[in-house]
Amino acid sequence: MKIGGLQKISLIDFPGRIAAVIFTQGCNLRCPYCQNPDLIKTTATSLISPDTVREYLLSRKKQLDGITITGGEPLMQKDILETIKKIKNLGYEVKIDTNGTFPEILEKLIANGNIDYIAMDIKASPQNYSEIVGKRISFEPIRKSIEIIMDGNVSYEFRSTLVPGFHNEKMIEEMARIIMGAEKYVLQNLSGYHTLDPEYSRLSPFSKEMMKTFQSAASQYVKTCTIRGGDAVGSLKNAVNR
Repeated sequence: MKIGGLQKISLIDFPGRIAAVIFTQGCNLRCPYCQNPDLIKTTATSLISPDTVREYLLSRKKQLDGITITGGEPLMQKDILETIKKIKNLGYEVKIDTNGTFPEILEKLIANGNIDYIAMDIKASPQNYSEIVGKRISFEPIRKSIEIIMDGNVSYEFRSTLVPGFHNEKMIEEMARIIMGAEKYVLQNLSGYHTLDPEYSRLSPFSKEMMKTFQSAASQYVKTCTIRGGDAVGSLKNAVNR
């Protein structure tokens, strides 16, 4: 597995767990507001050795409860299933972050029982997806991943990073409708830190009042909708990398 960063401890990336965060190198999307742009390319001049990560995890078994694997897009890693099994064999619970474009791999993860928590991004309403992810894609893999997660027996959350000038109340409702009945939906304000397109790092985040309006709009369709504040979950800025 190509590892572009390691955050040795996190209290926010895995709900209810003290976790380390592994950042995989490479993503199939090009979201301009991406807060981990250094992880987008599949190649990098310097990567962290999987053996180094394994040694760290072995040394922290008494301090850590779980491991979050994020990116980039972890499910595009060829050995992701094998890697997660190895981490589970060390005694850790595992959370995976995904953009939902690899439903077949996601289905295998759930079926083999080696995953404990899934966080999937919902980036836009179906008709606007290609615009926000920076390339033309079909929405059908996204829809399939939603179905797999909601039909599976694994704890999960759907989450959306909200971008001023793109997301609005109507779109939030449309996004919530495609995950109707979901257990948990998290709305996250754009942090403005080191984005793929520098213009997005200059945007002022939504006000607290507007975020509450979005929360109210989404709450009609899901069981629980929360607003996540503070640093972005899965941000590379606190990780050891390169």
